[in-house]
Amino acid sequence: MLNVYGAANGCLTEFPASATDLPPDAVWIDLVEPTANEESKVEGVLGIDIPTREELAEIEASSRLYQEDGAVFMTANLIRRGDNDEPESSPVTFIVKDNTLITVRYHHPQAFPAYVKRAMKPQTTTMNGWGVLISLLEAVVDRAADHLERAGQIVDETSKKTFGAKRTLAGVHKQNPRKGVNLQELIERIGEEGDFVSKMRESLVSIGRAVAFMQAIEDQTRESKQVKENKARIKILQRDIVSLTDHATFLSGKISFLLDAVLGLISIEQNGIIKIFSVAAVVFLPPTLVASIYGMNFAFMPELQWQLGYPFAILLMIMSAVLPYYYFKGKGWL
Repeated sequence: MLNVYGAANGCLTEFPASATDLPPDAVWIDLVEPTANEESKVEGVLGIDIPTREELAEIEASSRLYQEDGAVFMTANLIRRGDNDEPESSPVTFIVKDNTLITVRYHHPQAFPAYVKRAMKPQTTTMNGWGVLISLLEAVVDRAADHLERAGQIVDETSKKTFGAKRTLAGVHKQNPRKGVNLQELIERIGEEGDFVSKMRESLVSIGRAVAFMQAIEDQTRESKQVKENKARIKILQRDIVSLTDHATFLSGKISFLLDAVLGLISIEQNGIIKIFSVAAVVFLPPTLVASIYGMNFAFMPELQWQLGYPFAILLMIMSAVLPYYYFKGKGWL
């Protein structure tokens, strides 16, 4: 798909998709899962070599940030929530040639349509290739902030379910909200958010590298009002990326702590189950021993001929079960 946008009256305008030739005044060409013909058309008009999908996936900096044929190439991983709410991360290439921005992507980050909708209204920023790129990255960072806020809320809700037991001053449980909570579901939710936050942090790091590369390009450009404006916006963008990266790191640490805590709770519950079986074994072992003794087939067992032998054996078994139970309970072992 080939989307072409121009600028008029400080607004972003979309050219008809049926146009056979690229308009010379286009400020943004958005290639979404482009075909070979669409790539060839853009390459022929702008005189550049658009990276292939395999080249987009390369992780070395020299393949993601470079200048060639008078154009600047920058690739960053952008993340989105899919239809099933699972994170999807895919590289997106930003190319600036003269006053035109070209984006090449094979997925649909929500920041792109959000920016287009906002840019259709009058803007105070410069509507050229660099201006649109900075505005688009600002929208991407804003979207990343929304994603991290949602992840933070999910982590807080999970934390309340994990550590939400209310206690009295004496330390006795007054209410235990964990009752009925499926710890396996908590682990799955924590794992999903951990995967998302790690991918988001990776995305922010790649965007930060691209923005730093932009800053270096602007530093080499002749000073002008537009360049000063771009530098100021880039600095603000860099600060936002650093703050979001730090927040993602904080969430990663909190998620790791929650995962360890839930695993600890599972171990405690398993130990409680094993403890029940241990108590049962302790209670029934002495009566079993008494019954085994009186079940022996010896010729001389005086209690067999005793009239009170059966009640005595029953009482002995009960006492042998009750006394160890209260002894262990008094020691605090049960």
